[in-house]
Amino acid sequence: MMNLICATLLFLHAAPLLGADLKAPINDNMQATLDRAERALRRGAFSEALVATSSVIEADPKNVRALVLRGRAHGETLQHDKAVADYDAALKLQSRMTGIHQYRGVEQFKLGKINEAVADFDKVLELDPRQAAQHWQRGIALYYAGRFEDGRKQFELHQTVNQNDVENATWHFLCTARSQGIEKARTTLIPIEGDTRVPMKQIHALFAGKATAQEVLAAAEAGSPASEELKNRLFYAHLYLGLYYAAEGNQKLTEDHITKAAGPYAQNHYMGDVARVHAKLLRNKTAPK
Repeated sequence: MMNLICATLLFLHAAPLLGADLKAPINDNMQATLDRAERALRRGAFSEALVATSSVIEADPKNVRALVLRGRAHGETLQHDKAVADYDAALKLQSRMTGIHQYRGVEQFKLGKINEAVADFDKVLELDPRQAAQHWQRGIALYYAGRFEDGRKQFELHQTVNQNDVENATWHFLCTARSQGIEKARTTLIPIEGDTRVPMKQIHALFAGKATAQEVLAAAEAGSPASEELKNRLFYAHLYLGLYYAAEGNQKLTEDHITKAAGPYAQNHYMGDVARVHAKLLRNKTAPK
């Protein structure tokens, strides 16, 4: 089964994102330094990667590979503004590099700059239309941008390559509810079988009108899971409860559940970022209506 997080990894690593140009011959010492930085990124040594890439950029400010690698390191250390600045600099030098637009779009989304994220994701598909079906991140950004019909179409397209994912069905529901009404969203809810993650079965039933919030939470807590597993389950439970109540127009319950997903049950992955962005938009009173 390929859920949304797995789909992210496939999208980032299978696609021809950065191309051969970033491997162009440079000073041997710089090349070795950047190779070392890339290895450091892979093993999670982000501070080491930052030092190595910064040393190359100081000597060669137009080194695109160094800028991209440092942007990735800044993103991993939650310095999203600095990551965007590095990608901006890289794109001034190579404006048609698909992967740089993808990386920058992700960082823009994490900053809550939704329209900028959509623009980058749209550019990814302009440069490489083959990525269209995989690009569920664009669908989420479209939802937050208020482009609900475009989001609905994106999730329908993603369904063709990711058929057993409750999350894709729920985001399709959320976009449909905004553009065509909640009853239409229920009648067109994408049927899902095979998503064994807890409590996805109950979340899907909730969106279908066949389960309650209490049943979602009870499923998340069932079976005495280990603490980290329980936290992960409750994150997803509260995130999708919050999103469901947003579709219903219940502001109080939306804020209650999204705050829990972004706070005590926060997760360090893209959907965790979605919860944090939604919470920020709620605080700024700019969440989708």
